[in-house]
Amino acid sequence: MKKFGFLLGSLLAFSILPAMAQMDASIKLNEVMTNNETSLIDEYGVRNAWVEIANISHSTYNIRGMYLTTDRSVLDKKMSVPERVSRMSQIPSGDERTNLSGRQLIVFQLGSKPALGTLHLSVPVFTDKATWVALYNGNATQLIDSVTVPVLGADQSYARIANNGTADDWEVKSADRVTPGIQNQTVVSESKIDKFKREDPHGFGMALMAMSIVFFCLALLWITFTLFGMLMRHMDTAKKVAHQQPIKPITKTVEKTMEVGHKTGVILKEGLNTKGIDKEVYMAVIGLALRQYEDDIHDVESGVITIKPKDTGWDDEYSQMTHLHEGFIPSKHNAPTIPTTPELH
Repeated sequence: MKKFGFLLGSLLAFSILPAMAQMDASIKLNEVMTNNETSLIDEYGVRNAWVEIANISHSTYNIRGMYLTTDRSVLDKKMSVPERVSRMSQIPSGDERTNLSGRQLIVFQLGSKPALGTLHLSVPVFTDKATWVALYNGNATQLIDSVTVPVLGADQSYARIANNGTADDWEVKSADRVTPGIQNQTVVSESKIDKFKREDPHGFGMALMAMSIVFFCLALLWITFTLFGMLMRHMDTAKKVAHQQPIKPITKTVEKTMEVGHKTGVILKEGLNTKGIDKEVYMAVIGLALRQYEDDIHDVESGVITIKPKDTGWDDEYSQMTHLHEGFIPSKHNAPTIPTTPELH
């Protein structure tokens, strides 16, 4: 039975821890003043440095038992819990004001004496150098929130800009804009150039951005010229195809047809003017033009020369001889041989 109770208690403890961690994350440092000369006065008429803590959730949460410190040595993970607690100031219990409702704020006096009240803590604060302020949970083991406050002028404060605890941007507020115990009314007073210098003091971000722009432009140029080259190659291919068969013969056929038509029109016109005289000549010219047209259609010639026999008219002498020697009848055996001459085509 005891083992069962121990196991049940362990399970409850482990289930509560995430919920407690989530609640702790709702508590944030909201505004800090390290050099108070004419600003907030405590119930004893004393002006102390102060820190403002905010509950950014909409649920009620009691911050009693939490720790505040300005000693960076507590970040050492090897440090024992008692040693860490000795370097912190604990928020005491017994004060209803530490039970923060949703969106509520509370201000603690720093560098004061805890004996003066629940809201007085002995956390040391420095006015001549940057001060690191940290908030730990009730076990002094978990860092809930922290901020490094720069050296501030008189009555200046260092406040969270977003006013909701979710952002990490802080700004220095002038004395007339300090709001202890009230939601921050922050205005970004620095220019974009000053903010860029603050966020990128060594210029690494600027260099990275410039290189990114250059590489983007080079990539864009590469894509542009690649597409242009592909387009030009396609145009060259189209031109080559346009000058090849069968487009070339068709074009040449059209040109020859137009030439023959023109010649035929000229011949017919001249034939009408001569009233039919020398029609054989015109017909021969037309036939020659048509023959030329047929020959020119074929671009590739066979290269073969055809030799055809043709009568030369030498048989006229044979007829004269038979005329002079009447009564002489030639036979097949004594008929003269008729020579022929080749005709080249």
